[in-house]
Amino acid sequence: MEFTDVLNNRRSIRAFSDKSIEQSVLEEILLEALKSPSSSNTQPYKIAIATGDTCHLLGQQLLEKYHAINKIQRKPTPLKILSALTSKAMPDGDFKPMLGKYPGIFQKRRMELGRAMYTKLDIKRGDTQARDDQMARNFTFFDAPAAIFVFVDPSMKWTALVDAGIMMQSLMLSATNKGLGTCAQAALGMWRSPLDKHFDIPKEYKLVCGMALGYPKDEVINEFRPSKIGLDELLIPKK
Repeated sequence: MEFTDVLNNRRSIRAFSDKSIEQSVLEEILLEALKSPSSSNTQPYKIAIATGDTCHLLGQQLLEKYHAINKIQRKPTPLKILSALTSKAMPDGDFKPMLGKYPGIFQKRRMELGRAMYTKLDIKRGDTQARDDQMARNFTFFDAPAAIFVFVDPSMKWTALVDAGIMMQSLMLSATNKGLGTCAQAALGMWRSPLDKHFDIPKEYKLVCGMALGYPKDEVINEFRPSKIGLDELLIPKK
C-alpha cells in the first residue's frame, strides 16, 4: 500500500478469522518492526508470541482470571477486600493496571469510546452481561490466531516504554500492509503469571501489554473507528 493508505487502514480489530499466519509472514512483520528507532539504539524490549495450542490455552487461563476478578468486583465491600487478599485472580502484572476511573479528560474520552463502540455493537447501556461478555473477549485475543506480549527492561526507565511504543506501531503498520489486523491491548498486561508458565521470560524484563494479531473477520465491530482529537487539542499554543 501507499503509506497513507496503511495509516488510514490500520484500526483496532476486535474479531479475527481462524486463518493461521504463515511463519514467513510473521517473521517479515517482526523484522520490519525491528527497523524502528530507539534511544541510542538500545532496543530495550522483547516479545513473546503465542500461537496454536499455546495461544488457546493461554487465552483460557487469562479468561478464567478475568471471570474470577469480575466476580470479586461485584461482592459487597467487606467480602471484596477479603477475596482480594486471598484470591489468586488479582492482577500480578508488572505495571499497576488502570482500574476504575481515568483522570480528568481521559475518562471523558474513554467513556465516549465505550458509548460509540457499544452503540456499534447494539449493546444497550444497561446490558451488563453483554458488556462483560465483550470485555471478556480481550482475554481470548478476540479469537486471533496469535497473541504478542511486549516486555521492556525498566533499567532504561521511561525511554523503554517510548521505544516499545514506537516498535509496536511499526509492527501494527507492517501487519496492516500485509492484510492482517492488530489490536493493542493494555488489558493483557494485567497478569504475568500465566505467561511465565509458557515462556522463559528474563526476570528483569517487565510485561507492558499485549497485542492480538491475525486476519480480520467480516464483522460490524471491525468497521468501528473512534473519533480522534483535532489539531486544536493536539497543539500547545504559544504564550
